[in-house]
Amino acid sequence: MLLEINQLDLFSLSEIKPVLGNRTPVLLMDEKTLTKWKNQIIVHQQHVRTSEPIQQNTLFQIPKSHVDPDIIDPFILQPSALSFYRLPVDSPGEACLYFVIDMATNLLLYIGETCKSNKRWKGVHDCKRYIEKYQDLHYRYGLKTAVNIGFWWDAPISTRPRQRLELALIQKWKSPFNKENWKYWVQPFGKE
Repeated sequence: MLLEINQLDLFSLSEIKPVLGNRTPVLLMDEKTLTKWKNQIIVHQQHVRTSEPIQQNTLFQIPKSHVDPDIIDPFILQPSALSFYRLPVDSPGEACLYFVIDMATNLLLYIGETCKSNKRWKGVHDCKRYIEKYQDLHYRYGLKTAVNIGFWWDAPISTRPRQRLELALIQKWKSPFNKENWKYWVQPFGKE
């Protein structure tokens, strides 16, 4: 049940170039396409949330190198404002996984990991631009959003296991702002 949006590919760049000159084309989803895009992702994520995890049998017991991704439900984490990183703090923070969720529709947009929770979002982060474009498009159509971030603090402190856990969660939830999932949901809020 993955999205196929061809609207963004209606015209080739060779067809658009003479009309635009040197300007980069800005293609926006219409309200109907945006709603369909979101609903398909929500259906997938709610199915993941309510389905029993698949248990794979093995001949040998293989030790787990990280936390089981099936025990993490991003939708029950305490939400924080996206501006959390602007609050004064006395430490660089802790290792964690973080989840950007549009609480207005229960849509998990992005999954990330960091070893310094108070510093990761202070600098440049592509996800900030995606969120801004996502919210701008919703504002354009008068659609409600409530984008927040939730933190899961039991993440492995070591980088590699934490990154493996992050990747497993990205693959499981198919969060649309993570580049690993652009093949499923395209990249409507990506770089210009």
